[in-house]
Parts: sequence; structure tokens; C-alpha cells
Amino acid sequence: MTGILAGLRIVEGSAFIAAPMAGMTLAQLGADVIRFDDLKGGLDSDRWPVTRDGVSIYWAGLNKGKRSIAVDLRNPKARELLTALITAPGENAGIFSTNMPARGWLSYEELAKKRADLIALNIVGDRHGAANVDYTVNSITGFPLVSGPVGHQGPVNNVLPAWDIATAYAAAMAILAAERHRRLTGKGQRIVLPLQDMALAAVSATGYIGEAVINAVDRPRFGNEIFGTFGRDFRTKDGKYVMICIFSDRHLEALAKAGSFADAFARIEKEKGVDLKLEADRWNARAELVAVIEPWVASHSAADVGAALQKAGALSAPYKTFRELSVDKDAVTDNPMFTVLDQPGIGRYPVAASPVQFDAVPREKAAPAPILGQHTDEILSGILGLSSAEIGKLHDEKVVGGPR
Repeated sequence: MTGILAGLRIVEGSAFIAAPMAGMTLAQLGADVIRFDDLKGGLDSDRWPVTRDGVSIYWAGLNKGKRSIAVDLRNPKARELLTALITAPGENAGIFSTNMPARGWLSYEELAKKRADLIALNIVGDRHGAANVDYTVNSITGFPLVSGPVGHQGPVNNVLPAWDIATAYAAAMAILAAERHRRLTGKGQRIVLPLQDMALAAVSATGYIGEAVINAVDRPRFGNEIFGTFGRDFRTKDGKYVMICIFSDRHLEALAKAGSFADAFARIEKEKGVDLKLEADRWNARAELVAVIEPWVASHSAADVGAALQKAGALSAPYKTFRELSVDKDAVTDNPMFTVLDQPGIGRYPVAASPVQFDAVPREKAAPAPILGQHTDEILSGILGLSSAEIGKLHDEKVVGGPR
């Protein structure tokens, strides 16, 4: 690896989204991330979406660029091997990331006996240690009760696992912060990152808790309208949809130019006594703005609307399906972040590398996810120094496994 984190090694025991995505984030920056799994695979090894043959596209997506070692997690010999791997010497080693229960042989206290400066990150459900996933955490955040159409009764769950994704990036940041602390002080540490607290921190930062307390209100549903400014979806003549927003004076002027709305916007300002350059006034005049914009969008094709908006520099974007996105030239097929990979067991498809670009080093191209146990032998020999005879014996005893 030649990325900005080249030389750094993280051992990962993970499942689902937050923990493996944290490791993938570091791997895509050049770190050597070694994922260990049971011989039969982890809890998420067959998780949907899958190919027609049942191979998990989901698993491949979250484990790009890692190395894989497969062991019998119930076997004491396998646990000794993993302990040695996690606590192996070296200034760039001794980092462990997991969302498994960090107890017994995987506890920080036990592992730190083998390496005092160990860095061990544990993603947990909540600060009490209770089980939680993105979707149970999301239910308490308030968002499901303000999502969905106006007048809808009951919660609307989010399709995107936003809290898992946020936790993944926070976990990657926490590992790097702890690694810097160790370089400066020589001290390792345990890091605990509750998924629920990550969500609550985001709800707090975006003002939802403050609004509820200070204004003593529960925000109602506003459908697809962006609260506090102007933005919503519009349907084109050919039945497609476009998102149009106004976040600044420039966006207001560009939209007016695209649809020849200048006179209509001026009339709204005069009749409503508002200034459309102000976010609050755009929100208060949203119905009048929609009445002007909607007929124009509805009378033109998506291509014509998109071209006019783009030419004027308006803030807008078409709605796309996943299939439409996958062949979009600007977003995917001509985007240097993407590489068309041949993922074993799945096939060829575009795969994203890290979205972060550094001036000092070139961006690492996307790498395939490993096959379960693909790197077992090279890890045992290269890091733990085991001989071929010793590795062969471990295979014979079914302590470790190779690729399946």
C-alpha cells in the first residue's frame, strides 16, 4: 500500500456496517486492515443485497482493500493466534477495532497484558452496553416522526443507515487520534464509541434538541420541503423529478434566469412583504414560490429543465434510481474515484475508492474485498513468523482456514 496511512496496521473483528466501514475507510487510505472471521464467515457474510447466486455484494462493499484471516473462533489455539496478531510488536501495530462484545479474551484488559500501549476501539449499542443497531437508534432520534408526507400517521424509517455511517467515520477518526496520542505519550487506551451517542450528538449539533427545548415545540412534518429555506421536488412533463433549492442570493438569481421568474419573484416580494434573499422569507413564501416554479417544470421535459437549470447555475439535481446512478457519466463512469473491479464471486462493477484527496500522495485505487481466509497463510507467516509446517498443522487441526 502507498496511501497516506501506509505502514499502519489495524486488526478488525467486525460485522454489519459501522465497524467494517471504519476499517474500510482506513484501508482505502493505505492502512493494512486485517479482518478476522470464523471459518464459516461472520454474522454479515451473506447479508443482502446479494447476487442471484447468494454472494453478498454488501459484504464486498464494506471490506474493500482489507486482508482476511479465517479461524475457528471457539478454538483456544485460534484465540491465541488472534491475540498475538492484535498485540504484535511494532510502532505502527497494536491497534484493534471491533463491535463484538469486548470481554473475555477480547477485553481490553486481557489484550493489554500482552501489549501495554494497545489501542482498542469498541463500538457499542449505547453507553450502558445494551444492544442497538442503526434502525433502533434512529427510532429515538425524532427523525422518523418528522419524515414522510404531510398528514402521514406513524413513523417513516430511513432507508439509509445514517448513524452507522457517521459512527464509521467517527471510529476511523478516533483510531487516528488515539494513534497520535500514543506517538506523543507512548500510552495506549481503550476507546468506546456508542452508536446511540453518535446519533444523539448529531441531533444536538443540527439544532433539533435545542429547538425542542428553547421553543417548546415538536417540529411537524413538512414532506419533501427543506425546513427554514426553500427546496423541494418538482415533477417534469415526462414524469421524472428534479430537486430545486435556493440557499443563497446567487441561487435565487440563477433560478430566476433559468425559468424567467424575475418578475414573478418580484411580485411575490411585493405582495407578501418579504425579501426572497432571506432564508426565513423564502420559507414563509414557499407556497407562492412553488406556484410559480411548478407549472414551468411540469410543462418541460426533464432534459430541458435540467439543461436550463444547469446553464443558469441554479442549485438543482435530478432524482435517479440506483441503476440510473450506476451508469451516470459524471457521477460514476467518468469519476476517477471509481474503478471497475472484478470482485471474486460477484463480477465486474464500479467500486469507489476513498473520496478524500491529498496533495501529498496519490489516491489509492479501489481494491477488491478479500475472499474469506484469503490471506490466512501470509498473515501467519509474515506477521506471526510461523513456519509452513506450523501453518500446515493448524490447517490440519482446522484451527485456521484458507479461502473458500
